[in-house]
This record gives sequence, C-alpha cells and structure tokens, in this order.
Amino acid sequence: MQLNDFLKHTSEWLKGTGPNSDIVISSRIRLARNLDKLSFPHWANKTQAVQALNTVIDGVSKVNYLKGSTVFKLADMDGVDKQLLVERHLMSLEHAQKTENKALIVDSEEIVAIMVNEEDHLRMQVMQSGFNLHEAWGIINGIDDSISKELNYAYLPDWGYLTACPTNTGTGMRGSVMLHLPALVMTRQIDRVLAAISKLSFTTRGLYGEGTQATGNFFQISNQVSLGHSEEEIIENINGIIRQIIDQENQAREVMVSRNRAILEDRINRSLGILKSARIISSQETTELLSMVRLGADLGMLKDIDRRRLNELFITTQPAHLQKLENKKLSTEDRDLKRAELIRSRLNL
Repeated sequence: MQLNDFLKHTSEWLKGTGPNSDIVISSRIRLARNLDKLSFPHWANKTQAVQALNTVIDGVSKVNYLKGSTVFKLADMDGVDKQLLVERHLMSLEHAQKTENKALIVDSEEIVAIMVNEEDHLRMQVMQSGFNLHEAWGIINGIDDSISKELNYAYLPDWGYLTACPTNTGTGMRGSVMLHLPALVMTRQIDRVLAAISKLSFTTRGLYGEGTQATGNFFQISNQVSLGHSEEEIIENINGIIRQIIDQENQAREVMVSRNRAILEDRINRSLGILKSARIISSQETTELLSMVRLGADLGMLKDIDRRRLNELFITTQPAHLQKLENKKLSTEDRDLKRAELIRSRLNL
C-alpha cells in the first residue's frame, strides 16, 4: 500500500458507526511490548536498534492477520509523509522524530498499526469506530498472541510485561476513547468533568494524543497505569468512566436544546454557512466549525449531512493531507485556500 492509497478510503475509526458514535469518535487499545535481552529503544545502541527493527518486522510478517500489511521505514520518508501518518492517528508525534531505525506497520484497513522502536520495541494499536473497546481488545489480543509465538517478549511473572515507562509495566495496556463533547464545553462543565477523572488515574489529551491540547471539543481519555490490573479490569474501568461522561454530555445537550434552541441552531447554521462559502480558512477554525456542524447533525438540526463525511473532513483538511492531495508542498496561505476549496466541494454536494 502506498501513502496515496490512504486518501482513497475511510479509516475504520472515522466511519461514524458503532455504539454511541454521536459522542464517541473512536476506541483504541494499545499494547506496549519489548524484546527479551535487548535494551529498550532509548538506551539501545545502533546495532541493537537495527536488530530489534529487523526482528520485529520479520516476526510480524509471519502473523496471518497482518500478512499484506505495509512496512514504512521512517528514515526513508519525508516530513509530509510522516505527518500524514500522524494525522491519521497511526503513529505518535514522538515516533515521527529522530526516525533512524524506526518503522510503522499498518494493515490495509488501518485497523492495526504497530510502531517499531518508539518508546518500546513494539507499540501496537487497534482502533474501532464508536464506543467499542471490547471489540478492539478482542482483535489486538489475538494479534498479540500470534506475535508472541514469533518473538520472545521481555516478561517477568511478578511484574508482567516490562516496558520503558514504569506506568505501562504489567499488562502494557492503554485504553483510549476519543470523545466529542461540545455541550460540556459550551455549558462550562468540562473543567469539572476532567478534574474529576484525573483524580481517578485517567488522563486527558487532545486530538493527536500526548503533548497536544484539546481543539474542536475533542478529548482523548485513557488510563494512566496498567500495573496491578488485568486487561479486563482496565477496560471495565475505562468503560465506566466513559459511560458517565456520555450521560453528562447527553444531559448538557438536552438542556441546551430545551433552553436555548434558537441560539444553538443559529450558531450551528452560521458554522455551516461559513464552511460552505469560505474562500480561505485555517485548520483551527475548520476544526471548531466542523465541531458545531457535527453537533447539529447529531441533534437532527441539520439534514442530509453525513457523520462519516464530517469525520473525514476533520482529517483530510489537515496540512499533510492537503499537500498529498495536491502532490506538492504548500505554503500556509495555499493550504488555507485549498482547505476552503475542499470543504466547499464536500459540503455543497
């Protein structure tokens, strides 16, 4: 699969389907694993890093589920191509930097992505659309079992899987749910909600994960610690928190509709009007306006606007995607022009 092929289909997590998909964009399970008797990536010398890279690629190639997957060696890629993979949530910002002896393995449906030599030798993830952690866990658990037959993991009976960061030791699992919470933001309840979950050992990040701030009313919520908990316990804990947040967002939406429907409809329709007519628009403004339009579609205030199309626009209007669509590097001004043109073409169907 070539990078341009990513632009021709919709990622699984963007499809706008699955449970509670009006609020939950996607669910992700990530597992951290390391190879036995090899230094972790940040401490490995060049010989060890090369050995880890080749060992992981060879082992993964033998797993039936991942046959036909594409291996991207990051040192061979330019900045735009690496940023495209970050924008599609297939790898971290950290992985895109200092790329020597690093790789990304991606299956054809973009359900599975494995970062090689990021913080750990393997960081594998499975993403599903909607509130679907159990399904994501079922897929990644099977893949992990298959890979473990090909690779020797660093593991101790008393500690579990050994990882570069102590908080990941044990199961090595991070569960993450991406939520769209415009009503909690607009009713100024979001800070209270996020403060409450932080006390329960959950962390909140922005649209692109660690090191990013929330924009467009999107929040990623995940567990902070895996040591001392089973995979099932971690999933149930996350599910319990997310269900509460979904309930609070729904309640906030109901209050806004009942008390301020005219104001809300006006804001939603103004947002749609700008997107349909703008000739130049920034990435940040696009995300904020699309958030309001998505809320309008989910509340039934806007007809004939597909949630999947809106989800795709959140990604395809990002800088690297625009440049891949044009097949050339674009200045900030040119990207703003191209972004507006793309949005008009997709919303004025």
